[in-house]
Amino acid sequence: MEPLVTVGLNGSPESLAAAHWAADEAEKRRLTLRLLHAWPLLAPEPAHASTEVDQNYWAKRFVHTARAELQARHPGLTVVGSLVADDARNTLLQAASESELLVLGSRGLESVESYFLGEVSLAVVARAERPVVLVRAGTREAVQPASAGRVVVALHLHGSSDELLDFAFHTAEARRVPLLAVHGRRVPLHARVPWGVDHAVTEEMTRDAGNELSKALRPWREKYPQVDVADTVRLASPAKAVVQAAEGATLLVVGRHAPRHGVAPHLGHVAHAAIHHGRCPVAVVPHG
Repeated sequence: MEPLVTVGLNGSPESLAAAHWAADEAEKRRLTLRLLHAWPLLAPEPAHASTEVDQNYWAKRFVHTARAELQARHPGLTVVGSLVADDARNTLLQAASESELLVLGSRGLESVESYFLGEVSLAVVARAERPVVLVRAGTREAVQPASAGRVVVALHLHGSSDELLDFAFHTAEARRVPLLAVHGRRVPLHARVPWGVDHAVTEEMTRDAGNELSKALRPWREKYPQVDVADTVRLASPAKAVVQAAEGATLLVVGRHAPRHGVAPHLGHVAHAAIHHGRCPVAVVPHG
C-alpha cells in the first residue's frame, strides 16, 4: 500500500478541521490523503440505486464534499475517499497501522471542560501503532502559512525517544518551521527554602538536564541539518512546562510508551495534559 495520511471523517466540524490539517500535512510530506468514514450500519452498495433509496447517500455526500473542498485548496494533492461498514474504533486502529499518520478531530471544549476527546478517539490514541494527531475544531492550522509557529516536542530524557524525535524533526523539516525541544523537571523538596528555592541546586539541575537534552538532540541535529533547533529546560512539572511552551505552536509532539506484553495501553500524564489543555494540534507518538 502506498504511504498515506488518513483522517477520520464523520461530517462534524471537528473532523473537517482535522481534514484540512491532514491535507496540509499530506501535501508537505508528498503523501496521498485518505478520507475515512466508518459506521457499522453502512448498507452494502446496491447495483443500481437513486439517491432516494441509497442508504449511504449522506455519508457519501459529506465525504465527497470534503474531498472536493480539499482538492480545490490543494490541487496537486491526491485525495481518496473510503467508506467502511465496521466499528469506528477498530477501523481507525487498522487505518493507523497502514498510514504514516492518522488525524482525528477533537471536540474543542473550553479549558474548564478539559476532556474534549470522545471515547473512540481516546481509545485509538492509546492503542495506535503509528502517530495520531488531534485537531481542535476552529484551529484551522491548515489554512495558515507553512511558516507559522513552530513544532514543540516534549522530552523526558529517560529511555529511547527515537521515534518521537524522528517524527518531530521530520515534521519541522517538512513544514519549514523551527523546532523547540522542552524538558520539564520538578524542583525537589530539598531545594526548597522558606524564601523560595536554593538557586545553587536549581542551577545545577538546569545545567545537568540541559547537557542531557543536548546529548539526546545531537544525532537528530546532524540528521536534519536544515531544521532550526532550540531547547529549553523548565523547572516545573513536565506537563505544565510542555503546555506552556506550546502556546502559539503549529504542533505539539508528545510521546506514549508502547505497551509491554500484558500491560493495558494507557497515556502518561504529559500526553493527557497536552491533549486536554493544548491549544494547538497535538501529535501522540508511540515509542519504545
